[in-house]
Amino acid sequence: MIPDLVLAVAEETGGGPDVGKILGQFAQYGVVGLIVVLLIVGVIVPKYVMNALTAEKDNWRTAFEAERAAHQVTREQLIAAQASVDTANEQGRTMVQLLEKLGHRTQPTGSV
Repeated sequence: MIPDLVLAVAEETGGGPDVGKILGQFAQYGVVGLIVVLLIVGVIVPKYVMNALTAEKDNWRTAFEAERAAHQVTREQLIAAQASVDTANEQGRTMVQLLEKLGHRTQPTGSV
């Protein structure tokens, strides 16, 4: 029934369908027409669609939380690695100073 209605309205207007006339056609059916229009527009959705959207939202939220937790673990590991590097650098500087005090000369390397 609806495709015939759209085609009839489109033929009357001589081009594309006129939304006002389509809504007028549905309005003559009263509350049932209003419900059909709201379903077509998407204001009213069936329960199974709403349940699917809610489940999808929950799945995305769970994935986001898991990803955020994984990134937090990565950040903590990077902080620990940086602390380890800082400690190694300080130990190296201390070793160089100790060797210089013992009379060893540092040798220049080819790196900049």
